[in-house]
Amino acid sequence: PGTLGGEYASFMGTRRFNPNDRPPVRFVPDEELAYVATRSREVHDIWHVLFDCPTTVQGELALKALEFVQTGMPMTALSALLAPARLPAHERRRLREVLYPWAAAAGSRAADLLCLDYEGELGTTLEEVRAKWRITPAPKEDN
Repeated sequence: PGTLGGEYASFMGTRRFNPNDRPPVRFVPDEELAYVATRSREVHDIWHVLFDCPTTVQGELALKALEFVQTGMPMTALSALLAPARLPAHERRRLREVLYPWAAAAGSRAADLLCLDYEGELGTTLEEVRAKWRITPAPKEDN
């Protein structure tokens, strides 16, 4: 507990997620782009831990917006722009006014997330990793 690896294991365990359950990347004919897309999928749940982003629809969309800032991948922008149409107005407002501005700032400030050695930092405290990689956790929801 307290390390990147411990927090990641806890995150995955409480949600009963298995990193090996992600489907393979399809429809990407370029080998290098397929690798980037695969790596993005592999580290997505670590990003949830690093940015303390919940696995709610809003949390996923905020993380997709951050991912777009980091990678420029069109599919992440499409998710962040189109999916909110199905949300209630107050949730769309929070995305627009709080979470998307956070995602833009946090994504711009952070180290290049696809080029990091996550596996080499699993034993490092989460706070040390956040400081080293300039990670700004997501704003908490007001209750």
